[in-house]
Amino acid sequence: MASYLRGNCIVAQSGSPSAVANASLAGIIQEALQYEEIEEIYGALNGVLGILNEDLLDLTEEKNKTIEALKYTPGAALGSCRFRLTTENKDDLTRVLEVFKAHNIRYFFYIGGNDSMETADKINKAAQEAQYELRVIGVPKAIDNDLSHTDHCPGYGSAIKFLATLVLESGRDTEALATAETASVIEVMGHHTGWLRRRYRPGQEEPRGRAPHHPGARIPFHEEKFIGEVAQSLTRFNRAVIVVGEGLRDAHGKYLSQWAEVSCAMRSTAHNSAASAM
Repeated sequence: MASYLRGNCIVAQSGSPSAVANASLAGIIQEALQYEEIEEIYGALNGVLGILNEDLLDLTEEKNKTIEALKYTPGAALGSCRFRLTTENKDDLTRVLEVFKAHNIRYFFYIGGNDSMETADKINKAAQEAQYELRVIGVPKAIDNDLSHTDHCPGYGSAIKFLATLVLESGRDTEALATAETASVIEVMGHHTGWLRRRYRPGQEEPRGRAPHHPGARIPFHEEKFIGEVAQSLTRFNRAVIVVGEGLRDAHGKYLSQWAEVSCAMRSTAHNSAASAM
């Protein structure tokens, strides 16, 4: 019988925190403790940055009840990051392997979405090129449900539950302000997908106009049409709760967030020109 790879294990979390990230962390730790081949279990703080900075925790020192409590704890207990390893920067990949070798890491679990899975793949390939025996396991977690080759991503459920509560409470807030027209915009995640936003439909067919009143995230985005539809909601209900995706783009494929950048740049240029003329 072939012998199992013996060494230490490291786990890290990346991307957007969600309740499932900690539940996955608990599962990894509890399962790893069952194998005598895994001698120590480390946690890297703030994703792959914790590995690069050698900022590690010994998770085997944590009490069993603490690990069990992670299953019901929101957020990311080890911290998260938005940092992508690039194949152009070989120094980072070399550094990761240096840290792994220094701590005899033979099992690497990375909890995250598409970028995190890409990072795990790059580390796996770097280890193969260096002929360093390493098992890399990507643990899916994508609250916008866009992780490739999956049906429903763990993380989407907890995110949609939170968003449902947020939309409901925002709707009640605007409903209470009977003497003033109120418009609230709720931005949800999803650069290239709209699963979170598409979970909702306008509530205009209901007598009391339950939120959201306007999905506000159709692609391409048409400013005049959007303003007109919001105006209708304000006329009918005296309020408008709008749910939009962060990946909202215009007919030219430009993100709406870039509109703000252009506007700020124009104002800055105008201000400088006016100052120079004085």
